[in-house]
Amino acid sequence: MNAQDLKNSILQLAVQGKLVEQRAEEGTARELLEQIKLEKDQLIKDKKIKKSKPLPEITEDEIPFEIPESWEWVRVGEIGSLTRGSGIKRTEVIEDGYPCIRYGELYTTYRTKFEKTVSFVTKELFDKCHKIHTGDVAMTLTGENKTDIAMAVTYEGKDTIAMGGDMTCWSHHMMNPLYLVYFINSPYAISCKRNLATGDIIIHISNDKLATILMPVPPLEEQHRIVAKIEEILPYIDKYDKAYTKLETFNKKFPEDMKKSILQMAMQGKLVEQRPEEGTADELYEQIVAEKARLIKDGKIKKEKPVPEITDDEIPFEIPSSWKWVRIGEVISYQNGYAYSSKDMSDLKIGYPVIKSGNLMTLQVVINSKTSYIDKPNDKMLESQIKKSDMLMCLSSQSDNPEPLGKTAVYRYDFPALLNQRVLKITAIKLEMVELLYYFINSHYFHYNVSHQGGGSAQANLKLEHVLNMLIPLPPLKEQKRIVAKIVELLPYCDRLIK
Repeated sequence: MNAQDLKNSILQLAVQGKLVEQRAEEGTARELLEQIKLEKDQLIKDKKIKKSKPLPEITEDEIPFEIPESWEWVRVGEIGSLTRGSGIKRTEVIEDGYPCIRYGELYTTYRTKFEKTVSFVTKELFDKCHKIHTGDVAMTLTGENKTDIAMAVTYEGKDTIAMGGDMTCWSHHMMNPLYLVYFINSPYAISCKRNLATGDIIIHISNDKLATILMPVPPLEEQHRIVAKIEEILPYIDKYDKAYTKLETFNKKFPEDMKKSILQMAMQGKLVEQRPEEGTADELYEQIVAEKARLIKDGKIKKEKPVPEITDDEIPFEIPSSWKWVRIGEVISYQNGYAYSSKDMSDLKIGYPVIKSGNLMTLQVVINSKTSYIDKPNDKMLESQIKKSDMLMCLSSQSDNPEPLGKTAVYRYDFPALLNQRVLKITAIKLEMVELLYYFINSHYFHYNVSHQGGGSAQANLKLEHVLNMLIPLPPLKEQKRIVAKIVELLPYCDRLIK
């Protein structure tokens, strides 16, 4: 339960007579209502307020919930008068003059003096406008959603303030104004306002409709005690809100942090134990070097520029003695994407799909309805062909790309595709290493370092040499498989925490 839910529960208990006990010596609401009627009749007789049209009788079917015996159900219009504000145009607001409050300035919590939100108008306009006086309840008549409609505050300032349009003033008789405000902002009253409001984009409610809402009225002394109890509780709810917000932030952040920790432990050799019988990374590295030399000799991959020797100063953390630090360029071959023009591609789903950075969503290659195709690629285009188990890395990061610079996905489709520019194809020399490389390249360690390599303003770009020179820890091949199995076992628990 968040703070707003808790606040709503308190207000609902208050209007149902369940927040404080009832006391016989405080009289009844019927006695209070009789006094209100006498005062209202006198104000009408003295022509201080206008006589309002009769409100419908309350029927048993309308009563939404039980209230204490000392309380009474009335309609909102019976205990005061609702007066709509006057239209004050934006162009009529001046820097200094007579105070006014307009619709967009009303939003505050429960009670206000309008010290920071008040605007000013000329005396001539001020004299023509309807006014808000100390103790009145101000409400909105318009909003962007039905919950905002008739949100209420009680005015506790000393100065009379002119009231703009799309607002109403609830001038009440012998009621605690804060009780009225808490009632109007209660879940029950909000539900009533939603049912009465009209409109789609802009929502509106009229004074006539507000006046018909059923309201539970306690004796006046009990109103005071209800208000005092709410005022006592609200600061604790505010403290709860801060603690709840921190907890929510932690809960949202924790699964991602846990993922980072799992991958970091994997990269440091702390996720599974080392086994001497599985050999060493030096032995695996020699096999990779030999295999890469054979592929170059057979013309299957191009000979690349040698990567720099690894220095001790570059080593970011310790790894097991059976592991080895290598540069990514030593254990993979690569192929840049092709710069296709729009005329080369078609939306017809015929031929080869073209994989762009936008297809690398959430660390997966996703071919969807937005993917373009090339029916008959030429030989140059076919050089950028990709097949199952190739890794694809974003070398550019754009505002509409949900994955940042350097994010990598494995191509898992059985049919071939073509690679667009600024996406790099990475092929592991030892294909059995694909899954471990996938997790290591998508670790926080890798992406933190990659993000500091990228350059550009609106679009960050990663150079090929930055990728090839990145350090990565190399475990023995059999240990790699056990690491991947453990990662696959643990990561779903992180996903469950998010849900």
